Amino acid sequence: MKIAVPTNNPGGLDAERSDHFGHCDLFTVISLEPGSTVAEVATIENGGHEAGGCMTPVKLLSDAGVQAIVVGGMGARPMQGFSQAGIDVYFADRTVAVTVKSVVELFVEDKLPKMHATQVCKGSGNCQH
Repeated sequence: MKIAVPTNNPGGLDAERSDHFGHCDLFTVISLEPGSTVAEVATIENGGHEAGGCMTPVKLLSDAGVQAIVVGGMGARPMQGFSQAGIDVYFADRTVAVTVKSVVELFVEDKLPKMHATQVCKGSGNCQH
């Protein structure tokens, strides 16, 4: 299974998570083997809003074979895009999971809830992150 975490440069397991999924520097992509062992860690540069809006990360991660993304907040449009692409969206509180490694640990322990449409950012600063 491949999971993605919005990350600040330089990325990797020890990197700090990005506060905003759509404006992150890059995505750290973790490949998990059966038994939840980390098999590979890679990074994918975020295309940014200029290249195609909020849907650019959806396409990038879908093309990379990502099956889940863990965020601290997200707008309705990318949430819908991830759903259509078959990518599950999970929520991790920024104060609990600061690094990519801490996110992966919580994910593997099945301690992260899936986000629901009622939790999306509304564009007025009323976000979960």
